Amino acid sequence: MSSTTKHYFSQDFEQSRETFRGHLEKIKKKWPDAELTSTSIGKEQDNTIDMIYSQATGKNENVIFMSSGEHGIEGYAGAASIHVFVDEFLDKIDPENNGICLIHALNPWGMRNFRRVTENNVDLNRNYVYNRSELLEDVNKKYENEEELFVPSHTIKDLKKEKAKLYTDLSKALAREGYSGVKQAKGMGQFEFEKGVYYGGKNVEENTLFLKRVQQDLLGNFQRVIHMDWHTALGPSNEVAMVLPGTDSRDTEEVKDKYGMKNIVRSSTDTIKGDSNNHFYLVKEDYPETYLFSALFEFGTFGEGKKAELRELMTIVFENQLYWEGAEKEEDRQYIMDEFMAMFYPQEEEWQEDVIKEARYAIESLLKGEKVL
Repeated sequence: MSSTTKHYFSQDFEQSRETFRGHLEKIKKKWPDAELTSTSIGKEQDNTIDMIYSQATGKNENVIFMSSGEHGIEGYAGAASIHVFVDEFLDKIDPENNGICLIHALNPWGMRNFRRVTENNVDLNRNYVYNRSELLEDVNKKYENEEELFVPSHTIKDLKKEKAKLYTDLSKALAREGYSGVKQAKGMGQFEFEKGVYYGGKNVEENTLFLKRVQQDLLGNFQRVIHMDWHTALGPSNEVAMVLPGTDSRDTEEVKDKYGMKNIVRSSTDTIKGDSNNHFYLVKEDYPETYLFSALFEFGTFGEGKKAELRELMTIVFENQLYWEGAEKEEDRQYIMDEFMAMFYPQEEEWQEDVIKEARYAIESLLKGEKVL
């Protein structure tokens, strides 16, 4: 590992958190009132969401808000991106009219255990349901129709045979639902099968309540909120993509022109339920005078296209099955975990160096587009 990647990337949760906490000293030189808070989340006391926050030293015009680790294992690249911001952009920002809010590991259990989900198997980015009284259990009927694809039922005895079966099941599902139907089944999230993949949870997670409070506080205290939420996996390999929530009605070309970014992706409120960025915009309706920009910034790993999507689906399904049911063969277990790491936290030096380069590019593009730099 080069000195560059070693500086930014951590091998475990504790090391990453220690590095993040170390940013406070540098931040306090510009924001003397900046504070570090550590909030215990879940059953294990040492699983903490750490946040460094300060209002502007003068007038609260803008707040630069960065969050990471909503999907646990993805927090390593997110923490590295926040580190780039602290190292290279902090000195370019005027504290007089800019506040700062940085969050490390929204899902500390997942980050510590190299999983995407919480200890309750909840995908946090499907847990922000704005009005749960309107959420029907069969909100994702296509998922229910293809339960056999997504919900583990047995120990992995032979991965080669399991792959063949999954291909067969997937082919049948494609015949029944079509490509878009299967894509919708996995993307929307589901609220019925507690051991299934993409589970949004029957209850609001502690992590979700934490972020909801932060969203409200920032919208209530600043004129403009500029939010970058760091993720990995989807999009072109070794590149960053800006993923806009469905509530952002701007034309894609308009967004490209404003920020100068190459890869712009738009999610949909019709096909995704309970994502945190869409929730942010719904909360913003209570603060009509406040400006909000909030988007995911995703570092691609497997690439784009149907072949990559199939690999992604198989990786998530088998990792979930391994967690709940186990595998008889050590080589099968290791293969599944290697694929999972390759999808969400690749160890290759080239990918990690590209994350630093692409994070730098994304931060500069956004902050220039929002007139902060």
